[in-house]
Amino acid sequence: MGLRDVVERTPGLRTLLDNAYRVYGRRVEVHLANTPHHIGVILDGNRRWARATGGTTADGHQRGADKISEFLGWCDETHVQVVTLWMLSTDNLSRPADELVPLLGIIEDTVRRLAADGRWKVHPVGALDLLPSRTSDVLKEAAEATADIDGITVNVAVGYGGRHEIADAVRSLLQEHAGRGTSIEELAEILDVEHIAEHLYTKGQPDPDLVIRTSGEQRLSGFLLWQSAHSEFYFCEAYWPAFRKVDFLRALRDYQLRNRRLGL
Repeated sequence: MGLRDVVERTPGLRTLLDNAYRVYGRRVEVHLANTPHHIGVILDGNRRWARATGGTTADGHQRGADKISEFLGWCDETHVQVVTLWMLSTDNLSRPADELVPLLGIIEDTVRRLAADGRWKVHPVGALDLLPSRTSDVLKEAAEATADIDGITVNVAVGYGGRHEIADAVRSLLQEHAGRGTSIEELAEILDVEHIAEHLYTKGQPDPDLVIRTSGEQRLSGFLLWQSAHSEFYFCEAYWPAFRKVDFLRALRDYQLRNRRLGL
């Protein structure tokens, strides 16, 4: 049993640490000046959190989904403009039906709540054609309902894979130029990175300044492969359902201390 598990199971100790972290968080927040415009988050560790706390896999996914609104509130307080939340990868679509079906239901309910909140502009990011029609319909309806909201753009990455996104972008680019009558030879002469960027799921948005992954894993696993070329990365030991505001502020403090050269 790890320290976090001991804290979760000891209410008095948890309260004491929560108070200490609250004071520490306020101190960190005061000194934040250069916060990211766009944060990408790999919401990892739901199942491991459930196992550590004696819950079911569905419990873990639900607790992780419940964390999202709280996290977006922290982003709003620190003036973040775009947040990309990786909720379901293309690889996750091959999980057993007894896990995938409840997870998709949790995602649908979460997206509906985000749209009903009235504070966020929900933007689906992923291969919607790979999802069940009910799930893709919920994502499209949320995007339409929040299109005019002047708040944080929340990219909901469902059925998302970085390689799949790049393949979709190239496919879309080829189809566009074929429709114009452009030959392959002509396209090869003019093709540059901006042509592909214009066909990504996040077209028109700034690339992520900071990518956070929870659960202690230190890899991207295909998340925003194109967009994260110059991103800063922050890997946090906490499982996503246990991610606290103090963890978020530490990520921002760490980002602020980086010397971002952007390839120069």
